[in-house]
This record gives sequence, C-alpha cells and structure tokens, in this order.
Amino acid sequence: MRKLSSCLFLAFSLAAIAQVPPSLSLQKTIPLPGLSGKFDHFAIDLAGQRLFAAATGNHSVEVIDLKTGKIAQSITGLSKPHGLAWSESTGSLYVADGSTAELRSYQGNPFKLTGTIKLSDDADDMVFDEAHHLLYVGHGGASATVPGSVAIVDTATFRLVVNLIFAAHPEALDMDAAGRRVFANIADAGEVAVIDGGNSAIAAHWKLNKATDNVPMAYDNSRHLLYVACRTPAVLLALDESTGTEISRVGIGAGADDLFYDSVLSRVYVISGAGEVDVIHVDDAKILRRLSVVQTVSGARTGLFVPSENLLYVGVPGAGERAAEIRVYATGAGN
Repeated sequence: MRKLSSCLFLAFSLAAIAQVPPSLSLQKTIPLPGLSGKFDHFAIDLAGQRLFAAATGNHSVEVIDLKTGKIAQSITGLSKPHGLAWSESTGSLYVADGSTAELRSYQGNPFKLTGTIKLSDDADDMVFDEAHHLLYVGHGGASATVPGSVAIVDTATFRLVVNLIFAAHPEALDMDAAGRRVFANIADAGEVAVIDGGNSAIAAHWKLNKATDNVPMAYDNSRHLLYVACRTPAVLLALDESTGTEISRVGIGAGADDLFYDSVLSRVYVISGAGEVDVIHVDDAKILRRLSVVQTVSGARTGLFVPSENLLYVGVPGAGERAAEIRVYATGAGN
C-alpha cells in the first residue's frame, strides 16, 4: 500500500508540473548592428508595433519596427537617455536625458523634438498616468548639492506642475492607477516613498528592513503588493501596499535593474546585470518562490514586459565583436 501511495503521489506531482507553463522561452532575437554600449529603459507603441529603446551607450533612442525587426529611426541629439514613456492618445514619446537634465517630447513620423522641460541631473525613470495626463519623472540626487526629486508634468500643456523633494535619487517608479498613488524607490536611503497623485504630495516613507540599494519595482493590484528588488543583499521583497510591511522575500541574482509583474501567471521577472532573469512565483498566501533562472548576457540589465502579448523583451548591449540585440522571450501563458 505504501508503494502504491508513493507512486500515486509521484504521478500527481508529475502531472501538476506538466501543467505549469515553461518559465521563459526564447522566441526570437532582434539584431541591432552598429549599436554599442548598454540599454536603459524601454517603451512600446502597441498599435503601431514599435518598440522604443533608450540606447544610453549610443546616445540615442532607437525606434524598432516589430513587424520587420529593423530599426525604423534613431533619435539622435541626446546625451544619456534613460526613462521613456509613450502616450497613445497624443502620439507623443517622452524621453528623460540624464546628462542634459531634460525631459523631451517627440511627435510625428519620423519623430521630431516638440518640447523640453529643464530638470536636474540624472533625469531617469518615469511613469505615466495617461488618464489624468500626468507624467512622473525621477531626477536629481546624483550629488550632495542637488536633492533627489520627482517632477510631476502636465502632458496636456507640457509644463511642470510641481517638483517633490526626496532624500536621494529616485531609481524607479511605478503606479497604482486605481488609487492614484505613485511609488518611488529611493535606493540610497533604503526606502520607498509614496506619492498621492490626487494631491501631488508625498504621502508616506517606508523604510526597508535590512535591505538597501532598492532599484527596480513593480505594483501588483490583484494581491495588493509592491515588489521591490534590492542589491544589498540581492533579494526580492513583497511589501504590503498600504503599510509597506514586508510580507515575503527571496534571493535573486546580483545587480537587479528591472522587474515586471505578470498577473496572468502570478510571476515576477527580475532582470539582473549579472546576466540572468529570475522567475519568481507569488502564491495566494503572498509568499515568493524562485521558480527558475534564465541565463542571458552579463550587462543585459533592462527590458520590457508586454502583458497583452505575453512577451518579455530584454536588451543585450553590444560589446567588442558582439552586436547589440533584443531578446524576445515568451512567458508560456496562453499556450
């Protein structure tokens, strides 16, 4: 009887494993010959099937036609492009340039510069509240004399509404659209700041417990969690969205720089500069569990998850004889 029970348990376990979609599978690679250096953030125009890549090492933003897999336009005249945001309603591409300390707006086909807003050094990540035409841009904090800030920009008029001051540079931003809250990782302070979008004011500061260098983040509105990846130590945290209380943590690869939440599969994808993507499962008890590690290339630290396509794009920098490329991974959802 014991042998029969063991066999039945093994059979059911294997059947359950077989029903779990593969963590990530490489679908295709988009070669980008001629590009050198690293990538920073990405954005996408789903209707136009265009991927936007901040090619920081190339001092450009690359507009990639996803139908042909070719570069349709290189937006030049930039110094250190970081954050990107695309507005479907206005056909505008917003670019944060860290070296020129500017937010730039581009429109048209091909894209042409239509406006600039002066910020401070290290203009970086951004998140767009399209419903209220507000763009939140992290900048400043690269030196002791320039405070960390989040600029709130009215994109309808393309003007600065307010500039919120923080203890250090905001590394990453994400948004609870329903609650009109914006979360900001203040990495050097080891805290998460919460912005009340309705009042354009700072609502809270959440100090992390025994974790710093919190760079990327993602919000999960289904489980009411905020996922925060830290570099010291290399861990992924699940925080309560209301209080910032840590609920769970799990180890990840070194140098986390981007992360995304997949609501269909209840997974978090953490892209690390060490050359891997960690696939983390979130169960109904809000506990994190590391499912797998997908090897990429050292220095491939940023990308973009597109939920409607069940695809994860990862930017691989060009170095030496190796050309830059975008690796496109399928999540397995819907298969």
